[in-house]
Amino acid sequence: MIEVTVPGKGVLQFRVLLLDLNGTLATDGEILPGVHERIERLAQVLDVFLVTCDTHGNGARIAEKLGIRLIRTGMPGPDEAEAKAQAASSLGRERTIAIGNGDADALMLKESALGIVVLGEEGLSIKALHQADILMRNICDALDLLLNEKRLIATLRGSP
Repeated sequence: MIEVTVPGKGVLQFRVLLLDLNGTLATDGEILPGVHERIERLAQVLDVFLVTCDTHGNGARIAEKLGIRLIRTGMPGPDEAEAKAQAASSLGRERTIAIGNGDADALMLKESALGIVVLGEEGLSIKALHQADILMRNICDALDLLLNEKRLIATLRGSP
């Protein structure tokens, strides 16, 4: 669990991390450098899930390599966003952190206690940006934010 006391927001407790694959953890289906080590550390304190429609067909292999669980959302399309949001709800919205970058991630970001959007090489959807609580330059910076309590508090503190 990650527990932080944020001025203006109180005590926040997170137990689940939902990660989009393509455009977030990976570019063109390949995991970005530095991701594995950070997820390995986060998996010691959070239940980590890879949530994807599996565009490149490598979701299972990547989840296994990262040592995390896979949630397949089905085929790309209009149902993907709802399936990702349902994953956040079913795992406990109030204790879930979600990280994504695309239109299909927007509802998941909104349905999570903390939504983090990343601007990677595959871009960032404006729809996802509007549903997120935090914008980070890339996935490694986003994961580092979760690994460093003081950074997370500094980003979130303020008015309720």
